[in-house]
Amino acid sequence: MKKICLYLMIAAGFTIKAGAQDDLLGDLVKEDAGKVKENFATATFKSTRIINFQSVEMTGKGNLQFMVSHHFPNLWTDGKGLGNLSQFFGFNSGVATTYLSFDYSPKDWMNLGFALTGNSQYETWAKFRLLRQQTGKRTIPVTVDYFALAHIDASEGPSPDDFTWNRFSFLHQLLIARKFNERFSLQLTPSLVHLNYVPFGINNTNNIFTMGLGGRYKLTHKTAVTFEYSHQFNGNKNLLDESASAVNYVPDLVSIGYDWDTGGHIFQFYLSSTTSSQNITQLSANTQDFTKGNFSLGFTINRSYSVKRVVQAH
Repeated sequence: MKKICLYLMIAAGFTIKAGAQDDLLGDLVKEDAGKVKENFATATFKSTRIINFQSVEMTGKGNLQFMVSHHFPNLWTDGKGLGNLSQFFGFNSGVATTYLSFDYSPKDWMNLGFALTGNSQYETWAKFRLLRQQTGKRTIPVTVDYFALAHIDASEGPSPDDFTWNRFSFLHQLLIARKFNERFSLQLTPSLVHLNYVPFGINNTNNIFTMGLGGRYKLTHKTAVTFEYSHQFNGNKNLLDESASAVNYVPDLVSIGYDWDTGGHIFQFYLSSTTSSQNITQLSANTQDFTKGNFSLGFTINRSYSVKRVVQAH
């Protein structure tokens, strides 16, 4: 009888202890559920570029991205008549501007890159995330990145040894984007282009200011429509070069594209009112007038590779 009473007392003790543990675990779950968490906006854009211009997106930490971009000549050139058909709307003209780039993210908030932009020209850049759109613990309505680029013209000048600081130019941008919902995102991009050298003439300037607007509308899980518009505020009117000839720069740039995510690659097909592949020329010295139908076809392919194993904290 005493043993039975002892067993009953031990069983009751375990029951009480288990109940207390369940109550404690329940309180911890409730406490964790009550904490306000950070909800970050993801996939504001599907690629590190909207079309021609940088987006607020970066490759993941420890990832290397390789990108190839082709810009073909105009779809239709005034005065060429049926010659436009023989060139198959620019695809068969024998001329295309190729852009090859590599960029790497050593941190979640930093991206570094290098590119070959054609015609013996190169560029390198850094992108830093300053703010990230989020709700919950904090409310931040936009993602903001700072982007800085240096462009180097290594082609021969008047002499083969002509390679000076005057052949450098720079681009500074703020990338301000908001993801409004799962389908629609917008980005505002104020930019400053600094040219170390401009042709001697009238009304030329070393500093050119532009404002860009870009967006993305998601069609399906793997496809989207993108667009870009950029307006140049100065450096495009009444320009004369050193021979006193008029320089015809067109301040507005318009592009519309179609993105297709295959799971391993991201393809972008687009129409753009520029035949240049690099941002310095696109923003400061574009010569294509979209109001006259001067559009060219282009496409971009990018692929990311994991080159560094990232250990997740638990």
